[in-house]
Amino acid sequence: MVAAVSYSNYPDAANKLPLVGSYNQFDLEKVLAYKPDLVVGWYSGNNPSALEQLKKLGIAVYITETRYLEQIPVTLKKLGQLAGTSITANKEARRFKTTLQQLQKTYSQKAQVQVFYQVWNKPLVTINRENLISQVIDICGGKNVFSGLGSIAPRIDVESVLKINPDAIVASGMGEERPEWLSEWLNWPNLKAVQNKQLHFIPPDHIQRQTVRVLLGAKRLCQQLDQTRQVQNKATSE
Repeated sequence: MVAAVSYSNYPDAANKLPLVGSYNQFDLEKVLAYKPDLVVGWYSGNNPSALEQLKKLGIAVYITETRYLEQIPVTLKKLGQLAGTSITANKEARRFKTTLQQLQKTYSQKAQVQVFYQVWNKPLVTINRENLISQVIDICGGKNVFSGLGSIAPRIDVESVLKINPDAIVASGMGEERPEWLSEWLNWPNLKAVQNKQLHFIPPDHIQRQTVRVLLGAKRLCQQLDQTRQVQNKATSE
């Protein structure tokens, strides 16, 4: 790796790389200055004309759009082929698939938990079934309560959440710390998620990025939803 774009923060070595742009645009002259053998881009983030310009200048460009869990190991293998690191890439792809299958086997058949996943608070944003996060919820035996909405990251209102009354609310935010706005749901004590203290947080880098680190978020979410089940079972038995 000779250069990256902003927010390329993993592994630690990525933080030391020079930056040639952001997630949705790059500086063509800076890219050319590093004389890369390969440029990796993504369809919905990069300007198609800029990528085409790189190709016309004789630079190899690999464009990907990893939207679903099953695409992650495929992308890993492809990058391994392009970088000449197929042995390492194939091993990581197998680990990813095996871990995901184990999580699904352990959790997917358990009692379903109604989950509201909150991306942000103002505006109030969630996810539909087309989002990778919704797949993770399914694997953990949860149900994304807004899976049927049309947009991949729809805006909703508080009244919609109150009406559905989810068993658990899971938030991400922007950093490694639990967002303060997650506690705003305490203003509605009749919500089941509030009554049972099921307001959860997962660092966004562990669940909102289409990389192998989504396994960290999946493990954490599965444990959180299992906690929700235990609280519900306890309440039912009392």
